Amino acid sequence: MLHTKEDTATRDDRIARGRAARTAVPRSRHAEFPAPGERADPLALLAGQDAGRVPELLPIRYGRMAASPLAYFRGAALPAAADLATTPRTGLVVQACGDAHLGNFGLFASPERRVVFDLVDFDETLPAPWEWDVKRLAASFEVAGRENAHGHAQRRRAVLAAAESYRQAMHDFAGRTALETFYAHTDAETLRSIAAHRLGTAGRRRFERTLTRARAHDDAGALRRFTEIRDGQLRLAARPPLVVPVSRLAGDGDPLTLEERLGDVLSRYRRTLGPERRALLDHYRLADVARKVVGVGSVGTRCWIALLVDPDRGDPLFLQLKEAGASVLQGYTGAAVAGEPGRRVVTGQRLLQAVGDVLLGWVRTTGFDGRARDFYVRRLRDGKGAADVTTMTPNVLQAYARLCGWTLARAHARTGDPLTIAAYLGSGPVFAEAVREFSVACADQNERDHVALRTAIRRGEVTASDR
Repeated sequence: MLHTKEDTATRDDRIARGRAARTAVPRSRHAEFPAPGERADPLALLAGQDAGRVPELLPIRYGRMAASPLAYFRGAALPAAADLATTPRTGLVVQACGDAHLGNFGLFASPERRVVFDLVDFDETLPAPWEWDVKRLAASFEVAGRENAHGHAQRRRAVLAAAESYRQAMHDFAGRTALETFYAHTDAETLRSIAAHRLGTAGRRRFERTLTRARAHDDAGALRRFTEIRDGQLRLAARPPLVVPVSRLAGDGDPLTLEERLGDVLSRYRRTLGPERRALLDHYRLADVARKVVGVGSVGTRCWIALLVDPDRGDPLFLQLKEAGASVLQGYTGAAVAGEPGRRVVTGQRLLQAVGDVLLGWVRTTGFDGRARDFYVRRLRDGKGAADVTTMTPNVLQAYARLCGWTLARAHARTGDPLTIAAYLGSGPVFAEAVREFSVACADQNERDHVALRTAIRRGEVTASDR
């Protein structure tokens, strides 16, 4: 790849660029949040996403979002993008997560079978201003703090911890080599050290329980949770409407025809893997597929569980095929995206995560409704675990904010220019304080939007289910 003039700029040039951006967009301006009359209607934005989703699952989506202001925040990635697009831009672009709230970080197993902490959701990833991710992350801690009935000062400390941790980490990465940044990650031992220094005895015990649960989220655990013996064969168990075997959805009772159709999807996905990963996948044979409802904002998109079994040993492999569409950031950045949406998600995940899923891939296929659809494929459960943010005490939430801030900075430093971003951020708390003001305004508006959704449900304008 050819280097541009910007790529080959000197260290002084890169620092100067960051300081020039600070002059053009003062750090204090990141406190700005659009006034109610300047915002797009969030319910209209959400309704616009419904057109391509599974109609019978939409009530579940709105029921989950209506459960609490935090649940609404998690599901409202598109309204958040619309709000962020009206705020000042530094002009410094990274591969953004696109939905970097505190619930989109978690534990999973690395290829070396070590438990690591990282970003875990990349449905909305796209090149975008780095500050959009930071603001969404910081605001999520204000929203979560309110959900947990933390006081104003406690919430303030958590939000500042996220923003300041990001700033300090970006300065650190600005002094590292590209390889050092590429290999930087947070593993279980690092997390234990954080817990020992900041969380006390009770916090350490909670962390160990989370770590234990993450290790139990493997294929053996999925075997117990998602399968049953039916007609003498291992099959995915029906738990409608959350888990429904695809044969019931397709209206096709011929198992041979069904196996042929699904086998073709997996064959095309297989071609997106490297040769060593294809060799691994080839040890398994497709046994069953079911549609699964996942997440909050993703409800209504098509998501499938594929059960594969090693015919010699009988051990299972679970894959998740999740529908990919345009990023919620797409209409606000003007970023050009090459290839299919599934490939966009996979590329973004590989760029942002320190270690990745060895079976990550993508596929475009004709869906069971006859329309062309894009999916990305990953392991369903590979040591995955997430902290329950709704039960975090103030000191735990603050420590978690520091961890998420560091992790986001490391992800951004892999694709952006950490030296330029660090020069923009500077050495003081100006940016963090501005983001804190933004977070309060965002959380206030989020509560009003949540009330508006519940009102629309009560009036019968939106259908919701508590499933």
